[in-house]
Amino acid sequence: MTMLQGFQIALHALRLNPLRSFLTMLGIVIGVASIVTVFAIGSGAQLRLQEQIRSIGANVLMITPGAVYQGGVRLKDGSKLTMTESDVQAIIEQIPEIQAAAGSIAGTAQVIHESKNWNTTINGTTTGHFMVRDWQLAAGRYFSGTEETGAGKVVILGSTVARELFAPGDDPIGAQIRIMKVPLEVVGVLDRKGPAQDDVAFVPLTTAKLRFLGSASNINRDSVAYIIAKVAADSQMAGARSEIESLLRQRHRIPAGQEDDFKVQDPAAAMEAQQGAIRTVALLLVAIASVSLLVGGISIMNVMIVSVTERTREIGIRRALGGRMRDIRLQFLCEALVLCLLGGAIGVAGGITLSMTVARMAGWITSIDGEAIGLALVFSIATRPDLRFLPRPQGIQAEPDRGAQDGVRRCRGAATSTRRPGRSQS
Repeated sequence: MTMLQGFQIALHALRLNPLRSFLTMLGIVIGVASIVTVFAIGSGAQLRLQEQIRSIGANVLMITPGAVYQGGVRLKDGSKLTMTESDVQAIIEQIPEIQAAAGSIAGTAQVIHESKNWNTTINGTTTGHFMVRDWQLAAGRYFSGTEETGAGKVVILGSTVARELFAPGDDPIGAQIRIMKVPLEVVGVLDRKGPAQDDVAFVPLTTAKLRFLGSASNINRDSVAYIIAKVAADSQMAGARSEIESLLRQRHRIPAGQEDDFKVQDPAAAMEAQQGAIRTVALLLVAIASVSLLVGGISIMNVMIVSVTERTREIGIRRALGGRMRDIRLQFLCEALVLCLLGGAIGVAGGITLSMTVARMAGWITSIDGEAIGLALVFSIATRPDLRFLPRPQGIQAEPDRGAQDGVRRCRGAATSTRRPGRSQS
């Protein structure tokens, strides 16, 4: 008997008991669907983190306000702006490892162009901000020195804001938009950095303080909400961080032993650590889902053993007609393999559907990984029972003559039962 014939006979045998066949492979279906779904969600989370790391830029340090004391009471982090533009200048001039630095303040406002409007983040900063984040222009130019010092009415749009305010084919450069009733000229449009980063409009820092965010946020003329700084090389990150901390403690006149009123952070390192944690959790969930696959394989093994016992007469007839032990074993192995393959295929389809449903309902990013699908299918096939390594059930060891005699007796009994009603009628 060839492998193809074995599969044909196996499919016929499984169709005779569809409900039992489905319940048998249900463990494989659930296990494969779980693995595909977990891999898709985990891969999507890692892709989002990688996108955020790329959007920040390489070798970037972020300085944010820390805790301050007022009247002997410790206020929470960020409750008071402690960095200034002069701190930015000092970092650039006194720390040689720093290539560029920029201070920023941010808020939200409605941006209007003709009949269209869009609520977005307004970021007041300097041209150094784009140098630190390696953010290139898709069109136009950056702020000029005169615009930065003179509170110029200019704006650079992120790609999302430009898409929402201008029709396809329209050139935003030179167009007039309004932010909080202040007319501004669009001088640049930035390249894409990612959905979370492109929804922003940049104005000069002095413009933001004077016209948008100064009075609303109680920001003085020199304060900034945060500072970002670009280090020349990755190997210099630790040294540059230490020098920034020493410089700012000196400039802020913080006594020895007192807590800093600022925090120097490496966003990329923090996100990479978070990415590692997500990967660990995903692998743990995959390991748990693999147990379901193993249970499904054991379930198939049990059903196959029961099936061999139930089909003792069929096995005896096959052997009486010249069937070899190898062919009989191949038939049952083909049935087990078909159950695993069908369960794996249904599980893959269910996992993909579940992943897309979760992404749509929760707003998550999911990534269907071909390697995860292949791994799940291979694992489902590997869990199939192999009767060669099991004790032979009595059915496979049945003598051909006895099996044939049992089959003949059953046929004779059926024929006799069908003839009796005819005799009674005569």
